[in-house]
Amino acid sequence: MPRSNPNQREQLDRVCETTLTNMEGTVHRLAGQVPPPQRVPVGNSFVFRHVEKSIDQAIVQKLARMVSTLHAARLLLNHGFVQEQGVLQRVLDEILDDILFLCLGIVKNRLTPLHEKYLEAFFQEEFDDEDPLKSTQKRPMISRKKIHAYNTQTGGITKNQDQIREVMRTISKAYSGYVHGASPHIMEMCVGIPPRFLMRGMANTSRQEMSRKDLWNYFYRGSMACGFAAMALKDIALVRQIFQFLPELEGIDKIIRTGRGS
Repeated sequence: MPRSNPNQREQLDRVCETTLTNMEGTVHRLAGQVPPPQRVPVGNSFVFRHVEKSIDQAIVQKLARMVSTLHAARLLLNHGFVQEQGVLQRVLDEILDDILFLCLGIVKNRLTPLHEKYLEAFFQEEFDDEDPLKSTQKRPMISRKKIHAYNTQTGGITKNQDQIREVMRTISKAYSGYVHGASPHIMEMCVGIPPRFLMRGMANTSRQEMSRKDLWNYFYRGSMACGFAAMALKDIALVRQIFQFLPELEGIDKIIRTGRGS
């Protein structure tokens, strides 16, 4: 992959910063359109909770976590910690799947028992006793395979559904290697002659350049997720704003793939 020069990286960084700012604005705007969090007593203090536990509130929460994770992944990339970036991209895959799953249920008017099960698990408290060791809570795991199948079928994809689901599964498994510390993934840290492990990040290496391309994909998908969320919450003006910005974000692809800025 072409190596970007400092000016191109600065241009890339500016677009990423603008994208994150736009995403934050989307979250704040949509958060203002759902019932706000309430104080819920816990011991001698309190926590904030969405007591209605609605699907709209779940979408807003997932968006907030998506934006925070993109910020963190960008920081890791800029400092060369591409292994750890891979971990967060695995997290982002699930968050983006979940946002699409929830939004499609509303937009396509196809809410299912799987959505009910998902929301029940999502809003479930981690502990049901003040003493965590006495807690009996067990959060159920919602099948990724079922969510992928729903997104593929409901998202209007009529051809090669099995192949698309297999692509989703393969990407998920590939990034899981960073989460679980699989040997092939760890050995990406081993470079040079004689080979040695780089444990303070991989800045200024080809691996960092490759990871820039990877992260662009998540910025673009994150912007699309914001658009779907705006559709689900019926904010048409916001939908237009988001999709008007997408061509500028698509310019990142040209910078990364060709090494030439605009």
